[in-house]
Amino acid sequence: MVMHKEATIREPLVLGHKTYHQVTEDVCKPIEGKAPKTWYILFAIAAIIGVYGIGCILYLLGTGIGTWGLNKTINWAWDITNFVWWVGIGHAGTLISAVLLLFRQKWRMAINRSAEAMTIFAVFMAGIFPLIHMGRIWVAYWVMPLPNQFGSLWPNFNSPLLWDVFAISTYLSVSLVFWYIGLIPDFSTIRDRAKKPVAKKIYSMLSFGWSGRAKQWSRFETVSLVLAGLATPLVFSVHSIVSFDFATSVIPGWHTTIFPPYFVAGAVFSGFAMVQTLMLVMRKAYNLEAYIHTKHIEYMNIVIMATGSIVGTAYITELFISWYSGVEYESYAFFNRATGPYWWAYATMMTCNVLSPQLMWFKKLRTSLSFTFVIAIVVNIGMWFERFVIITTSLHRDYLPSSWSMFYPTHIDIGIFVGTIGLFFVFFLLFTRYFPVLALNEVKTILKSSGQSYKDGTAKTPAFSIEEQHLADVKVKPSITNETIVSSVQEETKTAPVQKAVDPITDPVIDPALAKIVTSLGSTDATKKDDLKELTGLDAALEDKLNKIGILTFSQIANINPTADLGLLTAYLGNAGSQANLLAWKLEAEEKLKNDNN
Repeated sequence: MVMHKEATIREPLVLGHKTYHQVTEDVCKPIEGKAPKTWYILFAIAAIIGVYGIGCILYLLGTGIGTWGLNKTINWAWDITNFVWWVGIGHAGTLISAVLLLFRQKWRMAINRSAEAMTIFAVFMAGIFPLIHMGRIWVAYWVMPLPNQFGSLWPNFNSPLLWDVFAISTYLSVSLVFWYIGLIPDFSTIRDRAKKPVAKKIYSMLSFGWSGRAKQWSRFETVSLVLAGLATPLVFSVHSIVSFDFATSVIPGWHTTIFPPYFVAGAVFSGFAMVQTLMLVMRKAYNLEAYIHTKHIEYMNIVIMATGSIVGTAYITELFISWYSGVEYESYAFFNRATGPYWWAYATMMTCNVLSPQLMWFKKLRTSLSFTFVIAIVVNIGMWFERFVIITTSLHRDYLPSSWSMFYPTHIDIGIFVGTIGLFFVFFLLFTRYFPVLALNEVKTILKSSGQSYKDGTAKTPAFSIEEQHLADVKVKPSITNETIVSSVQEETKTAPVQKAVDPITDPVIDPALAKIVTSLGSTDATKKDDLKELTGLDAALEDKLNKIGILTFSQIANINPTADLGLLTAYLGNAGSQANLLAWKLEAEEKLKNDNN
């Protein structure tokens, strides 16, 4: 029974007349099949870039951070810019997963899995920069309150850098648990479909013995809501704490109370742009157009447009307050950003972050996939320049003109940043290869309410249960129950003529008794044909024999009546088609259908 009815005026979230089984097939195909050549090419490119970045990091650790373009005046620059940029990108995943889950937004289900993975990998990349900025990464544990031989070593809890350690480690922990908990039901689906023993063993361990019982689903939903409740404050607190790195200082251009909300809005802004970039590529590469389509892109573009407007308002507010405050140092900091040596960075920031999102007001543009892809890249470029402008232009000219300086990144600076992009895509490509990129079990929960079949009224309740499919195929009245159908099938089987001959039947078409047995299993068509060879002991020759008499699907085999006389069918199949084998195939087919429908 459909528990939730959506207005037909709403566009469907799942296009095409998808069944539960087709959703499983579409999502599992990239994992079970062979990776395309494009995947290997992209992985090789990302791996080469990542290895180059690791080489630059190792050179930095061996030589010192003097290999960066830092100087006496600008002691933060490229590295902290990249740190804040990566943390911002990591915000969208938790927002899509946690906040939209609490608000029961169904459109999140097509993108939350990949967005959560993006969050984890982005936070990994962000964590690299504070560690290597220490210079002596091997004593990084000193930032933790650990006992030592000199007594208790307590770090300076007044330092915002220490706040970063706690905020980001908490954010990573909760996001990682939230992501993994959501994967468990999908891992069990892949486990049940796996043919290779090694893959079956690995996914069995990853799924923690999930069987899909009602009690497990109840606990799963409870835990998801609890984690969403914990993760939602983190969306706002983490980047607020990152903004305190600057807001608690006394440097003109930094010490401003607008930073926490402004940084959070900017983080969501850049995070959604990165999700758009990845989703648009992935939907095309893995043929997921039915699940990630124009409506999802439009919803995300609306979020980008809204957060972009907030960011633009924050920029204008900063300019106004710097003038209204009457503090000449504050006024000069912002005047210097717009007209000083780094004016080009400020212009790029304003163009990418303020002007480009406003184009989303036009429906034709915000529903254009190619335009969205370009704007998403433009936004991420603009958000990187925003962090660069905030950090570098506020430092390169301080109170003493004699200390004024310029920052120029070295090849090590650039190599480390580009290397983290390569490593990010290495992780993401591995994720798309071995993990389900869509939350397939969650997508199934909206199929009856938001699937196109139910929106346009053309669905004949396909494959949501064997009973419904049978009702649609034989065109009986909905009031007839499953028990009535089963009893009528059993009655037909009892009245069928019994053949005592055990000789193999060579022409089943002219054998009416055998045809009657096949008819009792339910009708189907060639478009719904299943790979019957997945059943244990059923080879290609047996599959061909079954197909010839009209047995094409697991649902037909699951409908075999164990109390009926199956002598004709076993005689037709020969030695391998014993009644014991038929019943074993029936049980296995029922299990497959149950897994596909869960």
